[in-house]
Amino acid sequence: MTIHREGFPTIALVTLFLLAANALSYYFLFADCAILFIAILIVSLLFWGFIISFFRVPSRVHTLSEHAVIAPADGEVVVIEEVQPDEYFTDRRIQVSIFMSPFNVHVNRNPINGTVVYSTYHPGKYLVAWHPKSSTENERHTVVYQKNGREILVKQIAGALARRIVNYLQPGQQVRQTEEMGFIKFGSRVDLLLPLDATIKVKIGDRPVGGVTEIATW
Repeated sequence: MTIHREGFPTIALVTLFLLAANALSYYFLFADCAILFIAILIVSLLFWGFIISFFRVPSRVHTLSEHAVIAPADGEVVVIEEVQPDEYFTDRRIQVSIFMSPFNVHVNRNPINGTVVYSTYHPGKYLVAWHPKSSTENERHTVVYQKNGREILVKQIAGALARRIVNYLQPGQQVRQTEEMGFIKFGSRVDLLLPLDATIKVKIGDRPVGGVTEIATW
């Protein structure tokens, strides 16, 4: 396991804050109320451990397949439905949505090999990530991949806690399946829009693993 580069500034700030808070707690509380000081120390260590865990990048054997769409994120499948897209596509698509809790790995990965033909950031609201309107009203970044004349869309969506979406892709860029496409800080969601003839390999409630689980074949 390694720590993602997006986490270094946050981890540094949290570490400095917790060191300062615990130093003050020791100075003012240890002599008169050691139990409270110890409680603050334990909570601080747990919080610091959570921050480290959030930015973790676990070692995995990624799935590479020319005919599969691989999960772009860890989390839980919360939506599988046919939709009329609000962006880029004019035809109907199958939407598969993955909700990412603060305890999931938050690295986002390319679901296929191909060319990036569209990459656009949209400012917006911060509704909870499982809200039906979060796909169209929340802060989000949309990427469309093209491969052999076919296209899929991946939408990174901010949640109630997420305040920063990072995306590394530019139009015209050639990308490889399972390599990093971006990162979302704290609870969030990723939507996939697939062709109607794609064969969906997951169901509601499944917990896909980013870069490993087959979401669909086409």
